Amino acid sequence: MASTDIVYEQVHFRHDPKWSVRLRSAEGGGLLLCVACAIEMMETEEMPSVRKCFALSSISGFLKRSAGALRELFRQDHRVTLHFITTLIDLNCLNFSDSCLCVCDSVLVQLLLEFHNELPFHFVLDEVHKQLSGQLSGKRLLPTFNFLGNLVKTVPNVGHSFITQYGPLLDHLCSALAYPDEALKTSVVHVWLQLMQMSGDAGAQYLPIATRDRLCTLLLQTFSNASSAQLIKNCAGLLWQLVKYEEAVSVLMSSSGGPLMCDADEDVLTNNSPSLIQDQEQQPTDHSLLPLLLKKLLLSGDESLQVTSAKCIAAILVHSPSQYCALCIKADLPGFLFDRLASSSSEMLLWSIYSCLVLLTEEPLFFSQCHSVYGIESLVRSLKEALQLSNLEAPKQGFLLLTEILERQPPGVHLFPSASGFVAVSEAVKAGVSSSCLLVAAQAVKAATALFRLNHQSRPVQYQQLEELVEAISSRFPELILTSPSLRRSMGNKRSSDSSSQTFRSKGFLLQALICFQAACRLAEECASEPALMKNPFTAPYKHSGAQDSLESVCQCLLRCCDSVWIPAVLRTCDGPPSAQILESLYSILCSQFVLLPSLMPQFAKKLVSSGFYRLAVEHKALLCSGNRNPNLNAACCGFLQKLSMCLLFHFENNASISQDDFDEVETLLQCSLPALRCHLSDWPSLLCEYQEPRAVQYCLVMMLYLALKQGDRLLPDQAVFSSVVVLLQSVQEQGDCVLPRSVLRSALYLLAVTQDRSPSLDGAHLNYVSKALSSCQSFASLYSHHPALLHFIWRYPELAQKYGALVLELWLAKKSQTGARQDTVLRLQLTIVLLLALMEKHPNVMLTLLDMVVGGQAPVAEHVLHVLKVLLLGQMCSDYAACITHSKLLVLQNKLISTQLHPSAAASSLPVVLKLLCLTQASDPPSPSIYSNMEGVCFKLLYHAVSSVAGMLKPTDTESLLPAFNFLQCCLRLSPAHSSDRAVSVLLSNRGLMDQLQTVVSSSSTPSPPPPSCPPLALLCCSHLLLSSLITLQRVHSTQVHKSIIWSLDTAVHRLFCQKRNTDNLLLVSYLRMLQALLDADLASPVVCLSTGPGLVGPRPLAPEDGALYPLGSTGAQCLLITLSGLLMQKHELLLRTSVNCLNSLLGFLKRKNPDLAKQAVCQPWSQFLLYCNFSSGEKCLLHPALLRLITLLLQYGSTAVLWEPDLLHVIDTVERSGIKELNHEAARALRSLLAQ
Repeated sequence: MASTDIVYEQVHFRHDPKWSVRLRSAEGGGLLLCVACAIEMMETEEMPSVRKCFALSSISGFLKRSAGALRELFRQDHRVTLHFITTLIDLNCLNFSDSCLCVCDSVLVQLLLEFHNELPFHFVLDEVHKQLSGQLSGKRLLPTFNFLGNLVKTVPNVGHSFITQYGPLLDHLCSALAYPDEALKTSVVHVWLQLMQMSGDAGAQYLPIATRDRLCTLLLQTFSNASSAQLIKNCAGLLWQLVKYEEAVSVLMSSSGGPLMCDADEDVLTNNSPSLIQDQEQQPTDHSLLPLLLKKLLLSGDESLQVTSAKCIAAILVHSPSQYCALCIKADLPGFLFDRLASSSSEMLLWSIYSCLVLLTEEPLFFSQCHSVYGIESLVRSLKEALQLSNLEAPKQGFLLLTEILERQPPGVHLFPSASGFVAVSEAVKAGVSSSCLLVAAQAVKAATALFRLNHQSRPVQYQQLEELVEAISSRFPELILTSPSLRRSMGNKRSSDSSSQTFRSKGFLLQALICFQAACRLAEECASEPALMKNPFTAPYKHSGAQDSLESVCQCLLRCCDSVWIPAVLRTCDGPPSAQILESLYSILCSQFVLLPSLMPQFAKKLVSSGFYRLAVEHKALLCSGNRNPNLNAACCGFLQKLSMCLLFHFENNASISQDDFDEVETLLQCSLPALRCHLSDWPSLLCEYQEPRAVQYCLVMMLYLALKQGDRLLPDQAVFSSVVVLLQSVQEQGDCVLPRSVLRSALYLLAVTQDRSPSLDGAHLNYVSKALSSCQSFASLYSHHPALLHFIWRYPELAQKYGALVLELWLAKKSQTGARQDTVLRLQLTIVLLLALMEKHPNVMLTLLDMVVGGQAPVAEHVLHVLKVLLLGQMCSDYAACITHSKLLVLQNKLISTQLHPSAAASSLPVVLKLLCLTQASDPPSPSIYSNMEGVCFKLLYHAVSSVAGMLKPTDTESLLPAFNFLQCCLRLSPAHSSDRAVSVLLSNRGLMDQLQTVVSSSSTPSPPPPSCPPLALLCCSHLLLSSLITLQRVHSTQVHKSIIWSLDTAVHRLFCQKRNTDNLLLVSYLRMLQALLDADLASPVVCLSTGPGLVGPRPLAPEDGALYPLGSTGAQCLLITLSGLLMQKHELLLRTSVNCLNSLLGFLKRKNPDLAKQAVCQPWSQFLLYCNFSSGEKCLLHPALLRLITLLLQYGSTAVLWEPDLLHVIDTVERSGIKELNHEAARALRSLLAQ
C-alpha cells in the first residue's frame, strides 16, 4: 500500500487537476496525491477506517519529505485548507482506533505548524470549543484533548492565545478534570501542563485568577485520587509549574484534603511504592492536603517524582518561609526528606532535598521537634555519597545544609552525644575540605566553623579530630592564588581570563578558613577554661602529657599552622589591596595564641617582631581604620599589639627592676591609647614632637618603638627617634607636666642610647633635659636596660657619667655575673672585655671606677670585675693601662686599710678581692723597662701595705684573705728584680705579725696523722710552704736579718713524704719538696726556719758519726728521702716530676758537702739503675723529657755507675738524632746541653 496513490477513484475524475500533485522520489516515479480526494475520503462514512488511516499516514509522510510542494498546493485556496483541517478535527470525535487518531493528530499538528504564519489559530480553537461544548461523552473527548495538548506543545503562540482569549475553553478544561476517567484526566492535565510551560514556564501568570484558583483545587482533587503512573507524573509536573507562583501556592496550601480524599485502600502510588499514607482519612479538615501529596511523591519509587516533590517543597518555602515552614514541619516533611537522603545517590534529588531542608532550617520548629537530631546521620552519610558525584553543586548545597543545622541548633540539644557521631561528621567535613572544587571546600570550611562550637563537642572531646580538621584546611593554602592578576602580569606570569575569578575564590576561601581558625582558637580557649574538658578521662594518666588526643596537642597544632601556613598566606594577600576582614581574622587568631600557649609565646613574639608585625599592624590600622572605619579590625589590631607588647615586656625585660605596678601601668597605657592611634609610621616623629594633652598616645609610641627596637625592628630612622625623644622630654619639662611614667622613661633612655651613633651629640640644654628626666626617678636601676649602648651613652657625657657611670657599670657587671652560669661564660667574658676596652679607650676614668667597684662593690660584682681585670692584665691591654692600674691600686689599698681600721666589718668582705687584684697585677707580664723605674717605688709601697694588711688585719682563721695575701707576697719575692729583692725580703722578715701568721698555718698541719678539721685549706698550706721556701732562699742570698724564726717539724715532713704520699695531694707534695729543697740548699741551717727532728730520723743519742754529720736529717732521713724521690720520679705529673729532680739535686749536694762517701753510695744504689731502665722503656717522648735528662746529668755528675756510655747515653743520642734537635723545646735543649757537657 505504500506505493498506492492517494486518490478516491470514484470521484477523482470530478476534481480539478490543480489539487493533485505527484511527489517525486529519489528512485524516480512518485505518488499521486489529490487533496480533494483526501477530503472526500475523510468525509465519506462508508470509507473504511483503515483506508483513511493509510491516507493520513501518507499525507504525514508527504509533509515530512516534501512539505514545500504540499504548502504550494494548499496555498491555492485557504478555504480548502481550513475545510481539510475541520474535517480532520471532526475525525477526532469518531470511534477510530488509537493509532488512527494518533496519525490524525500528527497530520493536524504538521499542517498547522506549516501554516502557523498564514492561518488564524482561533479557527482551530473555535472548532475544538464546539466539540467540547457538544454533548459528547468523556471518552470521545479524549482524542480532542490529546490533539489540543500536542497542538499547544508543538505550534508556537497557540498556548498564549488559548489562555488569554479562550476563557470558556479553559473552563471546559477545568470541568474535564471532574470526569472519572483517568485517561481523560491524564490528557487534560497534560494540556494544562503544556499551557503552563509556554513562554518559558510563564503560562500561569496569564491565567484568570478564578480559573487558576479553580485549577489548583481541581488539581489537588485529581492528584489525591490519581492511580495511574502517567496521571501522577502529569499532576506532579503541573503542580511544579503552579507552585512557582505565590498566589497559586496560597490556594494550594489553603486547600483542605478532607472532602477530596479517596478511600484509604486506593492505591495511589506506582508499583514500586512501599506503602500508602495510612492516616490520610484521619487528618483534620483544616490540614493542608498538599504536604501529604508531596510525601506521597517522596515515598514513590520514581526518582523523577521524588525530585519534583523536593523542588515543589523548595518553591513553596521560597515564597514565604515564615508562612509555610511550620506547616511543612508539622506534616513531618523534614523526616521524609531525610529518609530520602539516606537512600539516594542522585545528584538532582540530593540537591533538591538539600535545598528544601536549608529553607526548613529557618523555622525554629525544625529544631524544637528534633528533626535535626533525627536527620543528622542521614545527612552525613549522604554528604559522603555526594562528594563522589561529578556534579559538585550537590555537595556544596549539602554542606550549606550542614552549616545551617550546626549554626541554628539550640545549645541545649546535642547533635553528637557520642564520639562516633562527631567523628563521622568531622570525617565528612574533612572530605569536603579536600574537594577539588574550591567552592565546595569553602562551604565545607563554613561547616567546620560551625562545628568548632563547644555545644557540638562530644564527651570526651575529640581533640584529634579537631586537629586533623585544622591541618586539612591548612593544607589547601599552598594552592590558593592570592596575588592580584595585575601583579602576576607585572611579574611575567600570564594567566587565562579567569584568573580574576580564581583569585576571588581563593581569597574567599582564605577568609572563611581564617574565620574557621578563629573559631577553633575560641573553642580551645573555652575547653581550657573547663578542667573537665582539658583531658580525656578515658586516657591513661601517663599518656596525658603530650598525648596526640589532647588540648595541648591542638593548641600546638594551631600555633604551628599559624606560624608556617596562615601568616605567610595572609602576607601574600597584602601584596595587593589588603582585606579588612582577612586581617581582622588574622590578628584575632594571633591574639588567641598568647592565651593558648603562653609558655611558647616569648619566642613566637620575638619572631613576630623580627618579621615586622609591629610595622604591619600599625600600617594596617592607618590604612583601613582611619576615620572610624572598620572598628572590628581596629579592635583586633589593638588587642594584638597590646598582647605582643606585654609579652615582650614580661619575658625580655629585667623583671627585678620592673614592678607589677609598672606592668599594669604599661598595659593600661596601651589599652587606652592604641585605639586612637591610626596614623602611619611616617607621621610618628611629628606626633612625638607636638604638644598634646593627654600624652598617653605619645607615651604609647615610645613604648612600641622601644619594644620593637629591642628585638631588632627599627620602625623609624635612628636620627628621627633620637631627636623626637629629646623633644618629647623637653616638652614634658617645659609644660610642667608630672614626672614621666617609669616605664616610659626607661624606654626613652634606651632609645636615646641605641640611636646615639647615627645622631648628633646632645648640646648643653638638651643634655640638661635628659639629666633632669633621669633625676626624676628615685632608682636608676629601675631605668636600666642591659645593652652596651647604654654604657656608651652614660659615659659619653661627663655630667651623666659623674652621676650614673658607676651605677651603670655595676648594673652591667651584676647582670653578667647573674647570667654567666647559664650562658656561655667564655663568650660573654670576651664580649665584656671588648666592650670595656672600647669604653676605656674613649673614657679612661672607667678604669678607676672599676677599681672602686672592686673595693666597694658587692661580692658577685667585685669578683666579676676582678675576672675582667684578670683578662685585661694577661696581655689584653697595653702597658700604659697596666701602669695606671698599679698606681690606682696603691690608692685603693691605702684607702682600704684606712676604711678597714675605721669599719672592720664593712670592709672585710672586699679585702680578699683587693688582695687578689694585687696578686693578679704582680703575676701579669712585667712592664717595659722604660716605665719600670716609675713603678718600682709604687710596687714596693704596695708590698709594704700588703704586709701590713696581713699582719694587722687578718686573723689566722681568715683563710679567704690569707690565701691571696700570701700569693701576692710570694709573687713579689719571686718576680722582683735582683737589685730590689733584698728590700722585699727585709720587709717580710722584719714583720713579726706576718711570721706569726705563717707559724700558725704550718703548725696546724704538722701532725703526721690525717689532718684534723681545723687544718687550713690545702691551697693556703701550699702557699705558705712556697713563701717560706722563697724567704729561706733570699735570706741566704742577701744575709737578711731575721727577727723571728718559724718552727717546722722536719721529721713530720719526711714522714708524710715517705709514708703518706699516696694520700697526699700532688700540689702539697710539690710545696713540701720546694721547702726541703730550700732547706737542703742552706744545709738545713736557716735562721728563717728552726727545724725540729726526732729519733726516727737521727736515731738515739748519742748520735752516730753519720747521723751527726747529717743532723738534723740523719742517715735514716736521707735514705727515706732518696727512696721517696725515686718513687716520685716515676710519676707522670709534670710539676711533681720537675720538683723531684730539683729536690734530688739539692739532697745530693747536701750529702756531698756533709759526707761525700754517702753521696757516692746513694747514686750507685740499684734504685738508680732501675729508675733509668723504667724511663728508657717508656718511649722516646719520655726519654727526651727535660727532667729525665737532668736526672741522667745528676747521676753522671755524682759518679753513678748506673749510667753507661753503652747503651744508655748512646740510646739518648740516637733518640735525639731520630727526632731532631729542632723538635726539642728550649728547656729540653738546655738539659741536653748540660748532659753532654757533663
